[in-house]
Amino acid sequence: MIKKYYLLSPGPTPVPETVLSVAAEPIIHHRTPEFSRIFMEVTEGLKYVFGTKEDVYILAASGTGAMETAVINTLSPGDKVITINAGKFGERWGNICRAYGLETREVVIPWGEDFSPEQLAAEIKNNPGVKAVFTTLSETSTGAIFDIKGFGQVVAATEAILVVDGISGVGATACYMDDWKVDILVSGSQKSFMIPPGLAYIAFSPKAWKLVETSKLPKFYFDIKKYRKNLEKQTTPWTPAVSLVIQQKKALDIIKSLGMDKLLQHHQTLGQATRAAVKAIGLELLAKRPGNILTAVKTPAGVDGNKLVKTMQNKYMAYISNAQDPHKGEFFRIAHLGYMGGFDIVTALSALEMTLLDLGYNKFQPGAALAAAQKILREGWQ
Repeated sequence: MIKKYYLLSPGPTPVPETVLSVAAEPIIHHRTPEFSRIFMEVTEGLKYVFGTKEDVYILAASGTGAMETAVINTLSPGDKVITINAGKFGERWGNICRAYGLETREVVIPWGEDFSPEQLAAEIKNNPGVKAVFTTLSETSTGAIFDIKGFGQVVAATEAILVVDGISGVGATACYMDDWKVDILVSGSQKSFMIPPGLAYIAFSPKAWKLVETSKLPKFYFDIKKYRKNLEKQTTPWTPAVSLVIQQKKALDIIKSLGMDKLLQHHQTLGQATRAAVKAIGLELLAKRPGNILTAVKTPAGVDGNKLVKTMQNKYMAYISNAQDPHKGEFFRIAHLGYMGGFDIVTALSALEMTLLDLGYNKFQPGAALAAAQKILREGWQ
């Protein structure tokens, strides 16, 4: 049988054919009016997706580069910070902060559990003098989302800034930087922005810029003052990833033509369909507060979770994601992010049902997952 590849991971995500094609066009020089025009269109489009009037800076890096940029441009050695670790990427905030000698209060939450604004307020009260709170919009390792609007209200009442990893979440779930009082928001190109990996995005509030002026942590390539100075000249301090910027312009055209409200509704429909489907065949969600970016599903008893993922990938070419260490095999992750549609979800669920049957798990009616998903997809189809 001819096998077709289906990318169903939370990053990289599928790229529209029209976006792929522009990367094949002849390269242009980055210090030209032609590139500056495209670059500024992308910058404005990113502001639209971020929900901000502030400038969004484009880094030639993965999302982790933007995370590091947030840390080193606002803080000084010995500053006190709080990091919320609810998974692999919340953990990364703590690792970056400790690498730069910051006094780090790391709040560790079991994977899949929630953390409330009231709990955050208590942490800030118990840790006076905190300069920054680092958290995550969508924890990609678990599928959980967090109450960033509530966090913003809590942190705005203090001297601290709120720094949010929106790498997988921005564009797929609501996060309005200005209205929600987010001081630094970061994201990456290979998620809902629908282009390949390689670009990271970051924006600073006026409150965050005040800390930039006093920051004493070492910085060079990621010195945001250099980016601000060069943006005034419609360019970047270093050689940009020209083709990726051009691809991002094309993808943003798609996003703007659809509109953010419809884009968020689209992700909500796919998320609801996936969650209903796995529940219909007796499987359990990991996240207490699941988002519309991906669905993390606990591996059923008696099934080898690692083998489940490998079978879906190797036999059915449905590339979902395993859990990350130290929970590999305990659950798996089906993405519904970016350039994915209803039939991508149908494909993932069909492959999941066949894989479960292959592995001897038959405690469900074949087709039940598809029926549950199709009901929601039909109702949400526009």
